[in-house]
Amino acid sequence: MQSPRIDTEIMVKGWVRTKRGNKNIAFIALNDGSTINNIQIVADLSLFDEALLKDITTGACIAVKGTLVKSQGQGQNVEVVASSIELYGKSDAETFPLQKKGHSMEFLREIAYLRPRTNTFGAVLRMRHALAYAIHKYFNDKGFFYLHTPIITGSDAEGAGEMFHVTTFNLSNVPMDKSGAPDFSQDFFGKPTNLTVSGQMEGELGALALGDIYTFGPTFRAENSNTPRHLAEFWMIEPEMAFYDLSDNMDLAEDFIKYLIRYALENCMDDLEFLNNMIDKGLLDRLRFVVDNEFVRTTYTDAIKILVESGKKWEYPIGWGRDLQAEHERYLVEEHFRKPVILVDYPKEIKAFYMKLNDDGKTVRAMDVLFPGIGEIIGGSQREENYEKLLARIRELKLSENDYWWYLETRKFGTAPHSGFGLGFERLLLFMTGMSNIRDVIPFPRTPKNAEF
Repeated sequence: MQSPRIDTEIMVKGWVRTKRGNKNIAFIALNDGSTINNIQIVADLSLFDEALLKDITTGACIAVKGTLVKSQGQGQNVEVVASSIELYGKSDAETFPLQKKGHSMEFLREIAYLRPRTNTFGAVLRMRHALAYAIHKYFNDKGFFYLHTPIITGSDAEGAGEMFHVTTFNLSNVPMDKSGAPDFSQDFFGKPTNLTVSGQMEGELGALALGDIYTFGPTFRAENSNTPRHLAEFWMIEPEMAFYDLSDNMDLAEDFIKYLIRYALENCMDDLEFLNNMIDKGLLDRLRFVVDNEFVRTTYTDAIKILVESGKKWEYPIGWGRDLQAEHERYLVEEHFRKPVILVDYPKEIKAFYMKLNDDGKTVRAMDVLFPGIGEIIGGSQREENYEKLLARIRELKLSENDYWWYLETRKFGTAPHSGFGLGFERLLLFMTGMSNIRDVIPFPRTPKNAEF
């Protein structure tokens, strides 16, 4: 869309960020949420009712008709000389929570209904939109099909058990069976159900019919984790591809994430520059670092050796068979390789049951993509397509075969090599915005003891 021409009549609508001036002129900074940049309104006080101007305070909503002119002052190229102003909604200057002073992120979480009006959260939410669009565009342009996987499920993809239960039971009068356990045969679905932790398994079913699919939807974890990296409700992008091996999977993950970063650099620069200047002065450098470097690919075993031989003291112990923590992952990326890293071939004991077993019988074809500043950002694997091996792994971990009968069935009827990965959308946004807490990259965070708004 082209900007209106200079010296033309226009109308602008938005919320007042600031008002200043002198006895003759008021300067109103107006923002409609579409950009980090305000438009300056110049109002000749002699043309407007004094009571109206008094009500135009920070937070008020107004519509302005006027002439777009070249700006005489610094900070903007154009401004609007107002000919009429309509007040849509007052904002009490004494009680409006967003004053001109800086506010802490903790305080802004308490007023999540207003924080999108701040420069920081406006930028984050515009970035969130842009990246969601870029995700759909990337997969559509590659011929993937968008598959909607269920939010209510009877299975636990991760085998973790930390799930939100879904029931229509009156919790003060739950029907019990003969053993004294809840009688779920009387519940809405006739069995225990939960909010999904992942769309991966249903995504695999789609891939084994349509070829290449992706899911992009909400997922839920009932972990009592009060950390800057955990949410109870978050969004996941999960592609699943028939006929992909682990190498193909790594290629796609690297190409995908570089595409998203390039898209942001090309389409969100005003917001990125603001976030770089105000939130994280290394943000743009880190984004370009990922785009400009080939990802290093190495094995978990070699990574453990590097960490052991580094001579560093770690908060969390390291050793073959232990899961890596963020401090270990960041060392590999930021200090040892100085490039993004993809680790492969993890011990089977620390990875999920559905990952394909390597010939050594000890490791699986898993992959984790590690980024500077954040550690793991993508986790994926080649999936086990062999029925007997998958069944043996389910039994080894004492998982319920009944819960996974349909998943096993796909390995009986035209099984095929296939792979996939998961990218947490909010983890991506943390990296892309420089924000330090995951609660600040989703409009309304859901965390332990917090379900406001």
